[in-house]
Amino acid sequence: MEEIVLGIGITALAGALATVAGAAEDTESDIGSQGDPNSQVQLAPQMGYIHRIFNKAVSGEPPAYGLWCAIGAGVAWAFLQLNYNPALAIILGSIVAVFIQGIYCTSGYLGRTASLAKFKQPVYIDILKSLTSVTMAHAFVAIFCTTAVCYLMSAALHHPFALPLLGLIWGIALGAAGSASGNPFYGKERQYQNQKFGAGVPISASGNIVRYAEAGQRSSLDNGWFTTKFAGPASGICFGLIVFLELWRTVLFEKSIAGWGAVIAGIVLILIFTFIDRWIEVWGRKTYGPYTEPEETSS
Repeated sequence: MEEIVLGIGITALAGALATVAGAAEDTESDIGSQGDPNSQVQLAPQMGYIHRIFNKAVSGEPPAYGLWCAIGAGVAWAFLQLNYNPALAIILGSIVAVFIQGIYCTSGYLGRTASLAKFKQPVYIDILKSLTSVTMAHAFVAIFCTTAVCYLMSAALHHPFALPLLGLIWGIALGAAGSASGNPFYGKERQYQNQKFGAGVPISASGNIVRYAEAGQRSSLDNGWFTTKFAGPASGICFGLIVFLELWRTVLFEKSIAGWGAVIAGIVLILIFTFIDRWIEVWGRKTYGPYTEPEETSS
């Protein structure tokens, strides 16, 4: 009984850390314009729309965060082998990973912008200097929290996988949660605020992203203020639930039915969430229906 209580406590702590990691990951991604919406940022100069968005994407979010978290967990594991304090080892591992992330961000922004030189897209040095540090700060939080989750699974729950491998797996999951949950807010709600809500993005508007803020040209920092309120919490809740429910079913049911209890519980959870998702989709379609053009009123 004491083992189960301890396991539930570790599960709750890991879920809380994962929630923070998910929020930080999505905010970092949106400020750096990484993931699916980045294609419109890349396309904008080619369509004649010069912008000040920090375009740093070098890959999708899942492989990128798989790399960052694997590096953070790997370096932390190396320091743990030298009998370092676990908290210090995780911090040092996250610092090493985030510096590598900063190098990729710099090369990504400069490389992508250089490829757009013939479309008159300039390199903004102030954007490079200010936004790189902001993305690194958010990435540090995401990497630290994810590495801490991996350490809790390894040390407290005795997971058979090595710490670096756990970092790779959960890093990919972290990036996937942010990409699936947070990107729509940035790509559709923020980049295309000039389009009617629910209308989608017509072909004629491709690349015509919103480039001006309340005062002056919009930068990625303006996008961060918006997505931190909506996309970040959505991604955090998504990744937090993934980690919490994964560990919860393992702690409670792993030793039942000859080890198949956790598998059965996982299948049941998938079926429950599938039913809930389908119900919400049907309810939304019946309630709001397809998008229709607003009727023009005669003056």
